[in-house]
Amino acid sequence: MKCSKSWIAAIALVFLVFSAAYSSMNESPLMGLGPGTSEDAKDFSLHRFNVRDYGAKGDDLTDNTEAFSACLEAIIEAGGGRMVIPDGIYRGRIIIPGTKEWITVEIVGESEPTPTFGTIGAFPFQKNGTILKCLDKSGPAVIYADNKPEKLYMRFSGINVVLRNLDVRTYDNPGINGVDLENAAQCKIENVFINTGIYNVQASKPTHGTSGIITPACNNAALTVLRNVVVTGYHTGIMVNEHTDGDNIVVASNINGLEFRQAHHASRFARVGTYRNTHHVTVSGKHGFSIGQMNTEMPGAGQTNAGNAWQELISDINDPKNLGIGDINYWVVEGNVGAVDKFVKNGGASIRTRRIGSTTKEGG
Repeated sequence: MKCSKSWIAAIALVFLVFSAAYSSMNESPLMGLGPGTSEDAKDFSLHRFNVRDYGAKGDDLTDNTEAFSACLEAIIEAGGGRMVIPDGIYRGRIIIPGTKEWITVEIVGESEPTPTFGTIGAFPFQKNGTILKCLDKSGPAVIYADNKPEKLYMRFSGINVVLRNLDVRTYDNPGINGVDLENAAQCKIENVFINTGIYNVQASKPTHGTSGIITPACNNAALTVLRNVVVTGYHTGIMVNEHTDGDNIVVASNINGLEFRQAHHASRFARVGTYRNTHHVTVSGKHGFSIGQMNTEMPGAGQTNAGNAWQELISDINDPKNLGIGDINYWVVEGNVGAVDKFVKNGGASIRTRRIGSTTKEGG
């Protein structure tokens, strides 16, 4: 059979396209290292640090603080990189040392956590995934960004912290924070579940003033990103400082779900689920912010008992000094009732609120 020159050219072009795609796949660092691996991909692999290579054990027994620190020291000496934590239950603290260099430190679990939260019932927590667990009664957070031995400017270390695919656990009524990045210059937290080791409905009233997450403090380097984050059982779910951008956030069974502290630059949240918090949003300093959809459920009749009566709603917005300037679109559900047109503001004169579907905004 004879082939025209145009058919031969077309076949050759298809061959070249598939050859290029195959070569590109082999050179991708995500595909692993193999015979076709480029030098760039090999160099990329040098910035991945497995905590088990530094002695860490996910056996729910070993204190891995020293192993974590050894791994982080290697990452910082390399000018940044990724701490890889395979599935398991790792006890101890991850303390990121301060540095005057601009670097990124990623702390990444093997698989996404399974967030466990709700408004009724009792459920055991799973033991799969990458779980970081600290049962100490005082001291730094489970994940803590230090500003020693060095810092970049003011209080800030030159660290951009990236957390992904982690289950961070303390204990009921915790005396330590879950994740404290107040001294970090920047951060991104994605697919992270921060909890007290028990189903949120069964949580005791938090009395130690601790937070699930503390974002970089005011005057940071203008990048704080939260995606797919769940926090349950703390005095404050998320302590929000300036430049914070969040989406698909859940804060459940905390005294304060979100707490907005003093900030020069505004913060923005897209969808926030607020369930069984005493105050869903608290404002403790001047802060401009918006929440595109605040999806709320408050306990209904018979859905609290003597142990968790503190989870009954006092206010959706708690801003007694009128320090907040904001816009909130809300939707409220009451347990055993359904959607209700209820929204409780304590102060918040400059926070405009609007029930989804309403044509008017209240306040401000």
